[in-house]
Amino acid sequence: MVAGLYGFVVGGRVLGIEEVASLAARAHGGQVDKAGRPYVEHLAAVAAGVRARGGSEAQVAAAWLHDAVEDGAVSEAWLSGAPLPSETKDIVLAVTRRAGEEPADYAARILGTPGALLVKEADLAHNADPARLAVLDEATRERLTRKYARMRALLGL
Repeated sequence: MVAGLYGFVVGGRVLGIEEVASLAARAHGGQVDKAGRPYVEHLAAVAAGVRARGGSEAQVAAAWLHDAVEDGAVSEAWLSGAPLPSETKDIVLAVTRRAGEEPADYAARILGTPGALLVKEADLAHNADPARLAVLDEATRERLTRKYARMRALLGL
């Protein structure tokens, strides 16, 4: 497996970032965020945030897919068989919240997975963007602000 400027070579097949982005957009097709915006805008912002923070191509690909398993857009079985580097798959699984999981356990998994912290940092940065939060009702805005601050603290950000 070789990560390069133009994509990933996996089993002789090249899967580029544009293809990963397209797959993620299709997987989340029709989904909207809490403000009613197309969910793909969040995915693109997280991927751009990872790239701006110096992330690798594997991390950028994971950013595009970071909510795919959690949201049920793809299954863990699909991810396991996808032509992606194991680093990308590991990061996606690390940032996938599990039902009933304690925030400290979630943070520990992220911290224990190489590359995952950068993806989660970009995710939290976009989620906590004041412009995004401003369109939500006050109770939701305050709840999410507390939630994101707690996770940032658990992650040491």
